[in-house]
Amino acid sequence: MTTTPLSPVTLSPVTLGDIDLPHRLAMAPMTRSRALPDGTPSPLAADYYAQRASLGLLVTEGVQPSADGQGYLLTPGLHDDAHVEGWREIADRVHAAGGKLVVQLMHVGRVSHPDNTPHHRRPVAPSAVRAEGLMVTATGMQPFAEPRALSTDEIAATVADYRSAAAAAIAAGADGVEIHGANGYLVHQFLSSNANTRTDGYGGTVEGRIRFAVEVATAVAEEIGAGRTGIRVSPGNPYNDVREDDVEPLYTALLAALAPLGLAYLHVVHAGDEALLKHIRANWPTGLVVNRAGGEIAARLADVESGLADVTSFGVLALANPDLLARIEAGEFNEADRTTFYGGDARGYTDYPALNA
Repeated sequence: MTTTPLSPVTLSPVTLGDIDLPHRLAMAPMTRSRALPDGTPSPLAADYYAQRASLGLLVTEGVQPSADGQGYLLTPGLHDDAHVEGWREIADRVHAAGGKLVVQLMHVGRVSHPDNTPHHRRPVAPSAVRAEGLMVTATGMQPFAEPRALSTDEIAATVADYRSAAAAAIAAGADGVEIHGANGYLVHQFLSSNANTRTDGYGGTVEGRIRFAVEVATAVAEEIGAGRTGIRVSPGNPYNDVREDDVEPLYTALLAALAPLGLAYLHVVHAGDEALLKHIRANWPTGLVVNRAGGEIAARLADVESGLADVTSFGVLALANPDLLARIEAGEFNEADRTTFYGGDARGYTDYPALNA
């Protein structure tokens, strides 16, 4: 057992836009697939998030901003009144326990299958290019479905869906919204070289490929305030069959276009390109949250202590250890049960014990 005392820097308060946080650790967004069939968060979700409120900033699982944004089974939405009420209970519980809640808006685009949605429609995407690979569906493993390309009018309607869902998140009591622009989902698909083959103003050049991301961020910031708006990116991440042939110029252009908005923070899924992360740190003007995917605790804490990150986010460790700060200092951790990551009941969701249990 190795104890890791948290430094005064890590434990110091920080402000991301309009969101005041007690320290520099956060919970990363993680799909858990336990919503009700209509997209309303399950009653257990309030327990799940409240248990982890000591992490300060909790970024929720991906939440679809529209019915067409759903890709996986039993994921939550924010596009009707029942959804708002479900998230209001969660926000109230998190606030009562001392945490801040940021809702991640995730439109999956082509990473979907009609068997997984109540409406059974084909997925939508920048272009009619099917992702390679398989996904879990209600009827077993199946290839990703071939999507249809969004028209320019539908792109505008999708941007409006993000705006509406962001307003709904704030109406539910959330402290902010994070736009999911990573991991091969819709915003990332527009950024990519292979999923986006458009020849209009939303594809082709770097400026065209970043346009959708910038329009979504602009709409959300206009609706709820830039100080309550974050965006997550994963430069060079090939997850869900996304390819980026020009990572540095692409993200340099994207960050330059987003910077004038004054967003609360940028959340980077860091996969090992240290030079790129330093480049992002030097060129991003507001808060920087770094998720060092798969990284050791010491490396994550070092990012904060060195100033490379303002906040570091934890995924699986936060999932399995609701009292993660105390456990880092004690050097004693629950082991995550990967068989219960997606779907199911309280097991592997709300039954991980705290140190004082």
